[in-house]
Amino acid sequence: MKLAGIAAAALVPMLMFAANASAAAPQTITYKLRASAAGQSSDFTLDQGVDASAPATVAPNGTVAVTVDPAPNKIPTEAGGRQVREIKGLALRLPVPANSKFQSASLSGGSGLGGTPTVALSGNDVVLTVPGPIKGGADFELPTVTINLQAGGTGTITTKLGGTSYDAPGLTFTAVVVVIGFPINAAAKGYPDPNPVLTTTTIG
Repeated sequence: MKLAGIAAAALVPMLMFAANASAAAPQTITYKLRASAAGQSSDFTLDQGVDASAPATVAPNGTVAVTVDPAPNKIPTEAGGRQVREIKGLALRLPVPANSKFQSASLSGGSGLGGTPTVALSGNDVVLTVPGPIKGGADFELPTVTINLQAGGTGTITTKLGGTSYDAPGLTFTAVVVVIGFPINAAAKGYPDPNPVLTTTTIG
């Protein structure tokens, strides 16, 4: 069995985000993912529920707060008969929408992450980073991300998930799986396809 395939199977439960209460209904996003380890790679897809909210309207040059709120989840202890030792280095990218300017981003909540999560602007993306490690079998909850934007003078502000290809991914992470007694790092990267609009705010 390909090592990357083992890692891919291990990572699927981690990425299933359930929805909390929000002004907007949750959506199911399908990510195309590619996991690589030991010179091999495996492509797969996974569905991810995302609950995002933002105001329906905003005055020209006003402030818009967008939130993304993942629900609790659990890391598997094994996949494909292989032990999952830990998950680490998760990064989720959220592009700054057109017709808006980034002001700030913050995190709230979250638990069982093994390290302190951070959020920061990188280029034109807001990036949530969870260094981990999150041990196999552990319960965890990703923090809620709030992004504060300044609206432009006209048009609409539409928020979407980041990523357009394997070479420009919006989601990356590493799983450490045990193969023949040795830990193997399997790096995964992917993008949403299709990538629907999560929220829409009309300026005016």
